[in-house]
This record gives sequence, C-alpha cells and structure tokens, in this order.
Amino acid sequence: MGAFSDLTSLQEARAEYFEANGLGEDGGYARRWAKVRLGPVPIWIRNTAGRRAALLPHDLHHVATGYDTTLIGEAEIGAWELASGCGHYYAAWLLNIAAVLIGLPIAPARVWRAFLRGRHSENLYRLGVLPGWPDDTVGGLRQRLGLHR
Repeated sequence: MGAFSDLTSLQEARAEYFEANGLGEDGGYARRWAKVRLGPVPIWIRNTAGRRAALLPHDLHHVATGYDTTLIGEAEIGAWELASGCGHYYAAWLLNIAAVLIGLPIAPARVWRAFLRGRHSENLYRLGVLPGWPDDTVGGLRQRLGLHR
C-alpha cells in the first residue's frame, strides 16, 4: 500500500486500501470470521461486534498513518493506536496488545517509533468518525489526528 496523497478522499483511499490488501469490497466488515495473518500463517478469529465497531477507525488509521498490513505494519499501527488511546474499543486494546507483542521482537525500533508517534497524536477511537468521513480527505484526517506535526 503506497502513501496516499493529502487530496485523496477517504472513501477512495479506503477502497484502494481494501483492494491492495485483498480485503474485499466491504473490507470484510460483515463476515462472521476474519482471517488474520501471522506472517505466512493464517489465523481465523471471530469477527465480533466489538471488532467490527473498531474496523472503520482502524482502517482509516492505516490510510492516514501509512502503516501497512504486514506483520510489522500491524505491530506499528497497534503501537500507535495503544499510545494514542483506544477508548472504549476493548477489542482494539486486546488485538493491538497482541500485535505489539508479536511485532516487538521482530522490529523493536519501528514499533517503538510508532508508539512515540502515537503519544503525540489523536485517533478516531477517541475523537470519533465524523458522519461525512467519506468526503473528507486524507490530508484533512491527518490534520485532525495531528500527524502533520
């Protein structure tokens, strides 16, 4: 997944993110089970209501931050989300802790940098996703999250 231009709409960026990562047209939001990869090993987890509620903010965080969906990228986004706070999204807390614990031994410097970046950022778990998010731009979201600092 390449970095998105600040002028790209969030709807367009999320659709491209879904396509680039083989997530299907709806990102798998409606599926009962979700396939998570631990490197080359696929693991199936229940797509609970709590996990589904966290998916839109999480996916938009990927778009805004540029962290990819590799094992290390998920550890980075996990560290970033933990540091910036997951609010009442308990599934996000749990899944992010697991991702960081897996990624930290593999890429400690990258995971630490993402954590530090998150300490100086906002996120959508805390701010909320605005109703008109599809028409917002990647740059607008980055500004809202404090990623341009």
